[in-house]
Amino acid sequence: MNDHVTDPATEAFVAHRDLLFTVAYEMLGSAADAEDVLQEAWLRWVKVDLAQVRDQRAYLVRITTRQALNRLRTLQRRREAYLGPWLPEPLLTAPDVAEDVELSENLSLALMFILETLSPTERAVFVLREVFDIGYDDIADAIDKSPAAARQIAYRARQQVDARRPRTPVSPEEARAALNSFQSALVTGDLQGLLNVLAPDVVFVSDGGGLKLAAPRPVVGADKVLRYMIGSLAKAGGSFTGEPTTVNGNPGLILRVDGVIDGVLACWVENAHVTGLYYVRNPEKLTRVESETPLASR
Repeated sequence: MNDHVTDPATEAFVAHRDLLFTVAYEMLGSAADAEDVLQEAWLRWVKVDLAQVRDQRAYLVRITTRQALNRLRTLQRRREAYLGPWLPEPLLTAPDVAEDVELSENLSLALMFILETLSPTERAVFVLREVFDIGYDDIADAIDKSPAAARQIAYRARQQVDARRPRTPVSPEEARAALNSFQSALVTGDLQGLLNVLAPDVVFVSDGGGLKLAAPRPVVGADKVLRYMIGSLAKAGGSFTGEPTTVNGNPGLILRVDGVIDGVLACWVENAHVTGLYYVRNPEKLTRVESETPLASR
């Protein structure tokens, strides 16, 4: 007798766990909250009569989406009281995530920052349709709307996101090259080098969560961003280094002061220039940047 036989419900859940975590994380921007959602989804899944389930993956995604929506509505109220801009929790990811171009673009801190402008239902529909290619019938079941309503919500959400995201996305190699140039100029104090790599209308968003110093609102314009970052480095003191990494499937930097992690920096690049910088300093959001988190789109 095999002591390690698992029941069908457990097998199905484990088989789709990375996908379910990715769905929840993309909706919530928080690994801890995504883990809580998976626990709630599991408790509901084990009560389901599997004989009545036509598509286990779709059913699990539906349960996860409903739990994530409930949590997102609660979190939204908390985020209104958050000190300064709210950025997603960065995740160290494996190379295979970066190889999935569509997934890595949608997981970027920049795009997830934009998703914060959507309503919870709009975000759920956008994530399910644009990131995971879920059919409208299944989306409708997940949000308790008609398929026609789901289509309308998807259209409206896509319009809002497209109006804010770069029109000419670059390859990971181009993004890495721009970020490497930025890192080199930042670490060496090369002000002209920094100006050369920053777009004139670059936006810098930092998240300290009230626990670390951060700009209370986005800083716009190369000169202002440069002054803010140089001033922040001067206040930090100590030996400053930047370590290239892959964050949410995209090039990023782990910035350290005297060897201790100060924050994680991600960027958005257009036409070889950095147009967006996203710096997470809140120590409560830096627990997932030294070991990989598995993610999946299928």
